[in-house]
Amino acid sequence: MTMTPRETMLKAFAMGRPERIPVTLFGGGMWSIKDYGTTFEELSKNIEKMVDMCVTEAEKIRSDVVYVGSGFNNFHAIALGKKYGVGAKYREIGAPDITDHFVHSEEDIAKLDMNDLFKEPVINVVLDATRRVKEKIGKKHLVTMTCWGPFTLAARFVGEEAFMKYTFKKPSFVEKMTDFCADLLIKLYEPLVNDGLEALSIADPTASGDLINPKQMAKFAVPALKKMSDWAKSKRVHTILHICGDTSDRLEQFIDTGCSVIFFDQKVNIAKAKEILGGKMCFGGNVAPVHVLLNKTASEVEQACREVIEIAGKDGGFVLVPGCDIPPTIPYENLKVFHDVALNWKY
Repeated sequence: MTMTPRETMLKAFAMGRPERIPVTLFGGGMWSIKDYGTTFEELSKNIEKMVDMCVTEAEKIRSDVVYVGSGFNNFHAIALGKKYGVGAKYREIGAPDITDHFVHSEEDIAKLDMNDLFKEPVINVVLDATRRVKEKIGKKHLVTMTCWGPFTLAARFVGEEAFMKYTFKKPSFVEKMTDFCADLLIKLYEPLVNDGLEALSIADPTASGDLINPKQMAKFAVPALKKMSDWAKSKRVHTILHICGDTSDRLEQFIDTGCSVIFFDQKVNIAKAKEILGGKMCFGGNVAPVHVLLNKTASEVEQACREVIEIAGKDGGFVLVPGCDIPPTIPYENLKVFHDVALNWKY
């Protein structure tokens, strides 16, 4: 009996070998919005359109995972900042941004109210859309909702440049802020998990190997990720993690996060990742979204995908995935070939 995309991905998370290579984008919100012919601002006010876009694009793209709310991650900070005058800035291209940063001390953390999450209309649109998308296609696809990782979300509250400095000057503040964000994200996901959501999707780009070193990663980012994944496991829910940049010097730390899978940036040595993580943790990689998927021909995309699979994907516990979220201008033909390689690759 042919496995569904959802079953294929869950088998990979369990370190198994499904009938074919699992394949997914990571996020894909910007591409889907452009292809569907809408905007982030329009979707933020229209549950029905967000649901229809996700369902329509899932059929066209054919990824095993469907990511509802991709691109709306900043609203989890915006919601708590509204009482301080913080808002959202919609852009012609790209995800909505936060207009200001408003947490600078442990005293500021104490003033934050997690219940403000559910007072934000955009968050409720995404939550309801996630439920409806899961109802419509959740038996076929693994449906999830996206968020920033705790370390990245904390930096959104504080401001990235200041947050990086605080890892040296105010490490206790950074730890407390990141831990607060882990709790905030658990609170965000709890109603969806109670309704049957099967996976969290976490992007933690500020924990990039290009921004923090392995010691900082272990001190500030890993404990909060583990807090989220431990909670998810207690609910029998998976955790999908992506971190940007070259993290080849800290691969063992991804095991420490407790996440179900780590999707690697194109900068990571995928052969080394297989050597360290093979048989221990499901991992995905790592076709370059710009250099390959955007700028190469369809035949070159196929060759790049096959090379990654040959190096890292033949023993199970592997997912073919771009090295990051994809630009909205990638040709559909290249995206189709990317998926075709995996969908037709039998173990």
